[in-house]
Amino acid sequence: MKLVRIGDIGREKPCILDENGKAWDVSSLVEDVTPETIGTVSAQLADADFHALPEVALLSTRIGAPIKQPRNIWCVGLNYSDHAAEAGLPVPAEPILFNKAAGTYCGPNDPILYSRTMAKLDWEVELGIVIGKRTLNVSRSEAMDHVFGYTVVNDVSERAWQMERGGQWVKGKSFPNFCPTGPWLVTRDEVPDPQALSMWLDVNGERMQAGTTARMIFDVATIVSYMSEFCVLEPGDLICTGTPPGVGMGKKPPRYLKPGDVVELSIDRLGRQRQIVQSL
Repeated sequence: MKLVRIGDIGREKPCILDENGKAWDVSSLVEDVTPETIGTVSAQLADADFHALPEVALLSTRIGAPIKQPRNIWCVGLNYSDHAAEAGLPVPAEPILFNKAAGTYCGPNDPILYSRTMAKLDWEVELGIVIGKRTLNVSRSEAMDHVFGYTVVNDVSERAWQMERGGQWVKGKSFPNFCPTGPWLVTRDEVPDPQALSMWLDVNGERMQAGTTARMIFDVATIVSYMSEFCVLEPGDLICTGTPPGVGMGKKPPRYLKPGDVVELSIDRLGRQRQIVQSL
């Protein structure tokens, strides 16, 4: 099942994407895809005749983030072996965890906002995990039962704020619209192996990142189990799982985004994003 939310900001309607890429409005069956409803939405839609519902114009309407505001946005740093090598840093012995502020969350094609004090605005294509039920102290063998599905995330980062303003990662990760998410939320059953997904990111049509989730140091099950030792993962929580090499900070010389740049990114099976960097 591929879930998508379509409409203006604050007025998105939940839809389902069929095998032909057409979107059908399911708001008569589920009020919305939210942290409160995510545990039951699959059952509510399981036997629905989608083609009897209103079709929504997918190409001419804004696509919102695929689940309404999550309670938490979690992140894993340096989780690709080739990205750690690019950064000149050792492979972590345990997952590096941090947060992004809730206000970073936005639709997959909403603009990346550029503030006047930014100097090193960077990109990161990432696999996003969406949690399906309350998760605390689960084993690795149990972890996948707590995953609802997957999505695409651009973990936008301001490296000067992240690295040069006290070394606090959350500071460089939390500006508004720094977490474009979507276009789809794809249920776990449609992604039999989340560790075999190709991914890429372009800036102004030039390929910057090309990778695969097979290079993740800590896989999806390990991340969910590990995090549940330290905190409760709530239904609808988004976990950004790290990025492959090719970020702007790793270029020689480094290369960063500026207003007017176009960023496009995709993960196999999960859809594609497109953002334009926009000055405030």
